[in-house]
Amino acid sequence: MRYRYLACLFAALALPSAIATASTVRETVNVNFSHELPNVPGKKLMAVEVVYPPGAASLPHHHAGSAFIYAYVVSGGIVSEVDGGGEKTYTAGQSFYEAPGSHHQVSRNVSTTEPAKLLAVFVVDGTDTHLTTPDK
Repeated sequence: MRYRYLACLFAALALPSAIATASTVRETVNVNFSHELPNVPGKKLMAVEVVYPPGAASLPHHHAGSAFIYAYVVSGGIVSEVDGGGEKTYTAGQSFYEAPGSHHQVSRNVSTTEPAKLLAVFVVDGTDTHLTTPDK
């Protein structure tokens, strides 16, 4: 009985550490394309690849006030919540959009064992240098 109690105690003490480690896994973001739109002065089109390792999540953030975003799930599954609209799960081949100035509260990989990949296409003001700003 005493050994079972000690085993449970050690497991409970290790849990917050495991949770903290898992929640710090973040996505990687790479700009794949960026080009001024000649027929829409002052705007540019940007394609960004977002790769979520297993269990990874983005920090809550706001998008640039000018950014219209089309997101396409390339592989795996992504849980997303934008502007308090509730969490929605998107799988490979599905897409969604975000309006300019959106608040992205949740963006995470569905799986803790497989990676997920998202392609985000932005139409944004040519002068915007930050596509996202993390919440404080």
